[in-house]
Amino acid sequence: MKSSLRNRYVFSAVFAAMIAVSGFFIVPLPGGVPIVLKNLFIILSGTVLGGFYGSISVLVFIAAGLAGIPVFVIPGGPGVFFTPLGGFIIGYFFASLIAGIICGIPKVCEKKISLNLILRIFIASFSGFTLILACGVFYMMRLNSITLSAAIAAGVLPFLPGDLIKLVIGIPLALKLRPIAARYINNEE
Repeated sequence: MKSSLRNRYVFSAVFAAMIAVSGFFIVPLPGGVPIVLKNLFIILSGTVLGGFYGSISVLVFIAAGLAGIPVFVIPGGPGVFFTPLGGFIIGYFFASLIAGIICGIPKVCEKKISLNLILRIFIASFSGFTLILACGVFYMMRLNSITLSAAIAAGVLPFLPGDLIKLVIGIPLALKLRPIAARYINNEE
């Protein structure tokens, strides 16, 4: 196996582990909804590794949770999809995939900082966070038979401040991590 291909899978596994561990870092906020770093690492997996390998890291994370490994905020296993969290978990996969498709696999020749790259990472991150929330809202509506406004009040509004902070933090992190990842996963010019 070519070393860059092997490294892509290694990076995917590392990101899966970071996603799992990041769920345990909780920043409490007034109002009861804490900031959990998991979404940040979900989006970073796509913006740093690209669509395919970023989404593989999320699939490994989801598979671990479905197998019962305590990586979700509630007890795992297939039953997690019968809770409102199930929609957000589905959104995790699509968020990483879309963010990664927008950003692409990092290249060694890619400029470390350019307006085009910053804009791509912003659009990718914004799209990813939006997808997570949208999947969560529509799943919540379906699961609980509630209106769109009730689902937005429960599944979007409490998370917006934290997601905006993670969006702002994620852009410089992706800018810093993409050149590092490019050296190992995509040594093609």
